[in-house]
Amino acid sequence: MTTLAKHTKANVIPCLRYRNAPAAIEWLCATFGFSKQAAYANPDGTIAHAQLTFGNGMIMLGSVLEKETEYGRLVRQPDEIGGAGTQSIYVIVSDADVIFRRAKAAGAEIAIDIKDEDYGGRGFSCRDLEGHLWSFGTYDPW
Repeated sequence: MTTLAKHTKANVIPCLRYRNAPAAIEWLCATFGFSKQAAYANPDGTIAHAQLTFGNGMIMLGSVLEKETEYGRLVRQPDEIGGAGTQSIYVIVSDADVIFRRAKAAGAEIAIDIKDEDYGGRGFSCRDLEGHLWSFGTYDPW
């Protein structure tokens, strides 16, 4: 039995942390097309909490802090574990080639070049400015 929240657009929201969260917010919006819905800064300019939307989806993010929070102690940045990721975010887009070109122009590390997939759709994978792995594609599993 599921216990879904009622009256919500998306029931699953990935959460990320960035050392320079203000720069990450600007980069994710300019490069991938996210929209900043909310950003709450700490007194020192770090980000306590931010929400970026994409269609009916959302990601939440915050800054890596000097004095880690209870949640922060559970998460590591890609550069702390040899550049590996422990998760990846897949974003459904109408034109993966457009996002691919913007990602390359913004300096994203292309992990998997853009291609047509055997299972349908077209997509690619890249790392953002702090090494988080993102995949964009036209494949819609729904």
